[in-house]
Amino acid sequence: MMKILFFIMFILPLCFMKNMFWMVQGLLIMLSFIYILMNNLDNYFMNISYFMGNDVLSYGLILLSIWICMLMMMASGLVYKMNNFINLFMINLLFLLLFLYLSFSSMNLFLFYLFFESSLIPTLFLILGWGYQPERLQAGIYLLFYTLLVSLPMLMGIIYLYNDLSTMNFYLMNNYLLNYELLYFCMILAFLVKLPMFLVHLWLPKAHVEAPVSGSMILAGIMLKLGGYGLLRILPIIQVLGLKLNFIWVSISLVGSVLVSLVCLRQVDLKSLIAYSSVAHMGIVLSGLMTMTYWGISGSYILMIAHGLCSSGLFCLANISYERLGSRSLFINKGLLNYMPSMSLWWFPLCAGNMAAPPTLNLLGEIVLLNSIVSYSFLTMIFLSLLSFFSAAYTLYLYAYSQHGNFFSGSYSFSSGNFREFFLIFLHWFPLNLLIIKSDFCLFWL
Repeated sequence: MMKILFFIMFILPLCFMKNMFWMVQGLLIMLSFIYILMNNLDNYFMNISYFMGNDVLSYGLILLSIWICMLMMMASGLVYKMNNFINLFMINLLFLLLFLYLSFSSMNLFLFYLFFESSLIPTLFLILGWGYQPERLQAGIYLLFYTLLVSLPMLMGIIYLYNDLSTMNFYLMNNYLLNYELLYFCMILAFLVKLPMFLVHLWLPKAHVEAPVSGSMILAGIMLKLGGYGLLRILPIIQVLGLKLNFIWVSISLVGSVLVSLVCLRQVDLKSLIAYSSVAHMGIVLSGLMTMTYWGISGSYILMIAHGLCSSGLFCLANISYERLGSRSLFINKGLLNYMPSMSLWWFPLCAGNMAAPPTLNLLGEIVLLNSIVSYSFLTMIFLSLLSFFSAAYTLYLYAYSQHGNFFSGSYSFSSGNFREFFLIFLHWFPLNLLIIKSDFCLFWL
């Protein structure tokens, strides 16, 4: 695991040299393929070096992090073209990748917490430095305070655990079953905000709308998954209390997801719509996770990977339209089928992924999660059926409204999309549909 860490660290000096943007991206592509070849997929920690190791759970998410970071560079063609502090941008991005890699590969709970919080800083800089609107300062503060407010109780919980168990190692902690309500809430709240759960989700749409395309991609693709990953790691220790109290989160998430889906149906901002749909998808992930069944835990992992690719791709598409038309409003971004017809071909498979149509990985994740949530309580059927229906409804609304109809007469300059953009979307869509063929890794990892 150290070799990957050193690889990322040795790319850093290249950021200080001129005209190295595509070189850094090429090295990240190389890194992702090196990491794919390290796939000894075991449910115990493998490749252990110092405090780092990977099992299947962290393997998939580290690979997703490297992949999305590579695609972020590809999507940020405008930053490169305008020479908008390009070196700082690359350094920021690599530090973000470094922190994410360290959080997913840490075998120690405290170190996981440390890197989990550190990954917030480069994200904040991305939003503040390269965001589009003047409200980005407010969005950054929202992001910071929501996350930091609930992280302090978690730190106290971690210190309590260390005093009690004398170890921070995930596998050694799994031998203990703690029965202390306050600890349960301390440990779990930080991850619920990061996911984000309905009621503490307000920072997410705000951060997404203000962030540049790379910020949106990393937020949707990886940052939300940190919450799910943390829960998967921490739930074995507090499962006694989980059996008593998890119904709270299941019910909030399911009701919240339905309400957020209704909010999606009246959004006029492309990015805002995709951001709210992320909240709805992560709600179903959280409910599945909290059932603590085998299916629920596997399903939440599958949907996290699938949503990371799908949502990130949709943000890229929204950005491609934004770069052409200078607006993200659906009133202006309409009739794109007349305007950039070949891009509509890519809007279609990613929207299909967002509504969990076959043969995407989202479909597998949602089927598995539906099973686990319905087995938890039969009453959840009502909300799940509504959720599935509205999920299809707002995705159709997004696709139909943006692709069909008369196109806005102000969009005069014609540019259908270049190779970089098509390749970028292809690299989101390809793994999303290919992974379902090899889905046993995602499903049978426990």
